[in-house]
Amino acid sequence: MAAVPIGTDAQLVIAPMLIVLATAVATLLLGQRPRARAAVSVAGAVAYAIAVAAIDWYIVLAPDAPGIATYQVGDWPAPFGITLVADGLSAFLLTMVATIGIASFVFSMRVLPELDRRSYYFPLFHFLMLGVTGAFLTGDLFNLFVWFEVMLMASYIFVAYDGGPQHTRAAFWYVALNLLASAVFLLGVGGIYATTGTLNMADLAQRLAEPAAYGIDPGPVVGLLALLLSVFAIKAGLVPFQFWIPTAYRAAPPQVTALLAGATKKVGIYAIIRLSFTVFAGAQLGVALEIPGVGVVVSGDSPLAFMGAALFVMAAASILVGGLGAVGRDSLEGVFAYSSIGQVGFIAIPVAIAATTASPDLRHLGILAALIYALNHTLAKGLLFLSVGAVRTATGTSRLADLGGLARRSPPLAIAFFVAALSLVGIPPLSGFFGKFLVFDAAARAETVPVLVLLLVGSLLTIAYATRTWNRSFWGVQSPAVEDATPDSVQVAVLLGLAAAILAVGVGFEPVYRFADAAATAALDSEAYVDAVSPTDIESLDSSGGGHS
Repeated sequence: MAAVPIGTDAQLVIAPMLIVLATAVATLLLGQRPRARAAVSVAGAVAYAIAVAAIDWYIVLAPDAPGIATYQVGDWPAPFGITLVADGLSAFLLTMVATIGIASFVFSMRVLPELDRRSYYFPLFHFLMLGVTGAFLTGDLFNLFVWFEVMLMASYIFVAYDGGPQHTRAAFWYVALNLLASAVFLLGVGGIYATTGTLNMADLAQRLAEPAAYGIDPGPVVGLLALLLSVFAIKAGLVPFQFWIPTAYRAAPPQVTALLAGATKKVGIYAIIRLSFTVFAGAQLGVALEIPGVGVVVSGDSPLAFMGAALFVMAAASILVGGLGAVGRDSLEGVFAYSSIGQVGFIAIPVAIAATTASPDLRHLGILAALIYALNHTLAKGLLFLSVGAVRTATGTSRLADLGGLARRSPPLAIAFFVAALSLVGIPPLSGFFGKFLVFDAAARAETVPVLVLLLVGSLLTIAYATRTWNRSFWGVQSPAVEDATPDSVQVAVLLGLAAAILAVGVGFEPVYRFADAAATAALDSEAYVDAVSPTDIESLDSSGGGHS
């Protein structure tokens, strides 16, 4: 694959970041003009989606698409300058962000009538999108840390947005945990730089693949990868780092929680996939390790085996903790918060399978399954959290004990919720069916019976809490709160739009599969990534005394 040169389609790489940054600054400057601020926000959201769609087509999906494009900020070459990279993996995840971002944004317009008073909401929303976008596009570890922090700073405020004691408490623990994670992240980044002499991902991949040529010892990479894995597991909400999710997800506004679950959670998954398979997979290091409680012996010649073993344990615990926790919650947001913990386990399991197998086909299937499942999680869980907002707006409550009979009061709301619940369970022809099928397929091909049993138990728990939530909220006799409910028509339209997207992904799965297949290929093709960024050319210039003009 050939990289797109600067001055042509490479400009598309930076376009989403420039659009969302300009929108965030403009809405901040228009703080005392609510109508102008709303108009700029809408225009920015639409332009962002168009820019992402352009990346999808011109860089990844078109018949003559190069597959990967780079943008050297300030025209400084890698590995000395800041490199932005768009390939199938980043484009696939950006598409999910654009989809749930627009839905959450339109929903926000309906739940924030006092726009002149909450003037900081929309700038924060766009800065949150900026952090997520930067994390998906950056080509070096330090800037990955920077974009993590941009994303987190906006999310800190959203968790404490309503200003009550419980929101402040949730924000405190959220900030404390993520400050610790940021310190560990920075420690890992510093260790990698001290070990390898670079933070550019392509340059790092090349040095780890040829350690003797660069005079580095790949041994410490295992410990440093473990540090980074713990950080990314916190961002993804994997057990044992999941305890911030229930309080933070209950505290943040539902439309923001939809974005947190649908987009920011995927940053952790993306970082695990990108660093493990694109960057660290080439390091030669013999491994033989038995996964406790599973009876699987992991062996390999790269640090991926260590990462896969740890990810197996965290994913298994997440499926059980999340599923069991969701069954016993007494509110809609509580059910879906714990459900997010369990569902991210389903995403991590195939990634762990990919990390611990020696088969290239199975490794590709594992990444593919994780991406398809992550797409369904974004759509279905985003819809469910937005449903919480719609139910709150209509009834004033989200407690299961205070609800009942919503299906008769608002059939469109019930239909949207039902589609999301069925997709989460994995019923065909919805998108969730294909995600769950591919995850089971990867586990079956890996011939790991304990993992198959775990996935079956997790699926049964999903059925249990989805059925319980539906029966207590939408079925039965109408409660007093539901009898007087008047759902907002625009909010319900947003929910129906996401439900239609879930159905469309399932019915028209072939192009989605091709896109996800290109994303999985990009994640595993370290050579193409290195060639696109071209650190070897820079080393030749540097060693010959040449410069950059």
